[in-house]
Amino acid sequence: MTTITSELQAKGAAARQAARQLARLSTEVKNRALLAIAEALDARQEEILAANREDHQAAQVSGLSPAVVDRLLLNPERLSAVAKDVRTVALLPDPVGEVIDMRTLPNGLVAGRRRVPLGVIAAIYESRPNVTVDIASLCLKSGNACILRGGKEVIRSNTVLARVMREAVVAAGVPEGAVQLIENTDRALVGEMLKMRDVIDLVVPRGGGELVRFVAENARMPVLVGGIGVCHTYVDRAADIDMAVRVVHNAKCRRCSICNALDTLLVHADIAEAFLPAIARVWAEAGVEMRCDPRALRVLQEQGTRNKEQGTGNKEQGTRNKEQQGGLGSLKLVPCSDVDFDTEFLALVAAVRVVDSLDDALDHIERHGTGHSDAIISEDYSAARRFVDEVDTAVVYVNASTQFTDGAQFGLGAEIIDSTQKTIARGPVGLREITTYKWIVLGSGQTRP
Repeated sequence: MTTITSELQAKGAAARQAARQLARLSTEVKNRALLAIAEALDARQEEILAANREDHQAAQVSGLSPAVVDRLLLNPERLSAVAKDVRTVALLPDPVGEVIDMRTLPNGLVAGRRRVPLGVIAAIYESRPNVTVDIASLCLKSGNACILRGGKEVIRSNTVLARVMREAVVAAGVPEGAVQLIENTDRALVGEMLKMRDVIDLVVPRGGGELVRFVAENARMPVLVGGIGVCHTYVDRAADIDMAVRVVHNAKCRRCSICNALDTLLVHADIAEAFLPAIARVWAEAGVEMRCDPRALRVLQEQGTRNKEQGTGNKEQGTRNKEQQGGLGSLKLVPCSDVDFDTEFLALVAAVRVVDSLDDALDHIERHGTGHSDAIISEDYSAARRFVDEVDTAVVYVNASTQFTDGAQFGLGAEIIDSTQKTIARGPVGLREITTYKWIVLGSGQTRP
């Protein structure tokens, strides 16, 4: 047995043993443990942030992309938000033990389902240390043990976070082994984990497409897939332009490195000449690169030409025109390539296309979407209804930013993953989605004829 296999088997055995005890823990004990985690995150903030600073500096030196560097960063505000989410999980109803559809059958048997934990959940993820806390807290509340394997770029942060959580929950009465972190960063370990069907009941990959595909193709246990999002916002002919600018800008720029950030902007031809220059002015200030199809490119280039011509008059008029442009002259405007509409940018880059109809927008999303989060901006009820009915996506929005696709924002406290599949769970995955059920049948001596 290799050292890697030995470590995995030991942690797996500890997690399986803890899972049996977790399934019987009272809600009171689980909530006490969660509150202890939140308090420890606040009290030991400097220890956690010091480890994260080392990860952050190493990531910058190693040349990781700005999106990855941003994802792994913790600061006092982000860490406080993580602690707040843990407290929210503690306040949520405990799904374990919930009885579903209990009914009396014609033969007198009383049959129904009772919600129970899955057992052991493994998470394989990259970059974001908050995932370590999110998954551990949701698993704890739902009575599951967890085995966590983060990326090497955040190993210092994750090691400290896992230690802080373990110490807090054990002191609160949770069995040791409930929260396991694999500290070995050898990539061969992932392949070994995916063979542990006798220990792991569900594996959740969170990261880039290569990681997700590898796990989905090699795991011997069920896999909960998601996280990869080519997210669209369609600005309909009946959109309110001011609203559309606010929503589209937020969807792209609030935090561009997350999976629910806007990647592709679709604009109806009837509104393109009014809307595209408006969003371009805002995006120029934010430094967004617009990779445009020929029609969008022509609209924006013509607008730029008109602004230049108008600015050649007297000095006062030129100043007013410059103010009206709002920085349009500094816009990063690029013709789109064949792959742009299939790209999750995770950066201040957006693909832009002008479409002739709602049908064209729906067809585009069908071809290029990943089923994560897609939005329509429209004051036309029938158009919005069609979009909601016909877009095959985990989360569909009307007149709102796709940045809301998040377990905490949906009242789940946190999330295991944003699932893009159609089995097990879809969209932000919270407590209920990581439980299963058993049938309970109560009789009074019935036998089957």
